Amino acid sequence: MRTFAFCLKFMKRGLYILLISIVLISCSDFQKTLRSEDIAEKFTIATELFEAEKYSKSYRLLDQILPKYRGKPQAEKLTYMHAMCSYNLKDYYIASYHFDKFISLYPASEKAEEAAFLAAKGYYYNSPVYSKEQKETVEAIEKLQLFVNAHPNSEYLAEANTLVKELDFKLEKKAYEIARQYNLIKDYKASVKSFNNFLLEFPGASLRSKAMFYRFDAAYNLAVNSIDSLKEQRLNEAIGYYNTLKRSYPNSEFLEDATTMNEDLQQQLNTFTTKS
Repeated sequence: MRTFAFCLKFMKRGLYILLISIVLISCSDFQKTLRSEDIAEKFTIATELFEAEKYSKSYRLLDQILPKYRGKPQAEKLTYMHAMCSYNLKDYYIASYHFDKFISLYPASEKAEEAAFLAAKGYYYNSPVYSKEQKETVEAIEKLQLFVNAHPNSEYLAEANTLVKELDFKLEKKAYEIARQYNLIKDYKASVKSFNNFLLEFPGASLRSKAMFYRFDAAYNLAVNSIDSLKEQRLNEAIGYYNTLKRSYPNSEFLEDATTMNEDLQQQLNTFTTKS
């Protein structure tokens, strides 16, 4: 039994050494190919590595030989693989750049539509979380919309539209949270203004009913805490926002609270009018 265990341990160690040797030989062969002046060999190895999904190594070889194949029949394939390597390595800025370049060089290529979609999708991946600056998000929406307009029958159309909706919601969410933040810090005047801008900018927003309620909430707090010279006007404005909320969303989850607040506004307005 001890002999069997020893043999098994020895075999495992031998297998480990063999695997290490294979890896070292493979790395050594790759380094030799990198240093080689034979661009045909590099073309073959780069293609093999690409097909084996070893994108980092393939990219390094492609980077070396691509300039030497410009204007030759192989250039289209190499340019496409070069872009795909970047994409699969998740270097989306570079990938989008390479795909855009591919499209400009080979607009009639059978890969042009795919390249156009992946270029736009690269911009999508570079879009940050909603709380950050959204320059890349706007750029991604523009790129995807250009793709949709240029390829209305594309197999990628459904996915492109889904990505646009997701990015649109990110912009919507950011604008909503900015307006909501004003409300939370009790800058009610800025909150009302921000929610008004939000509702104009995103007429079909999924957060529209919430925005209407929190606009009313901000207007309510602004009105009840106003000085006398501004109070009547602000009470009426807040009541107007309540009426808009009720008319637009009669089944709103916020309507019960909003109605109670509106009753308070009406009472204060009546008291204020009587005093006047």
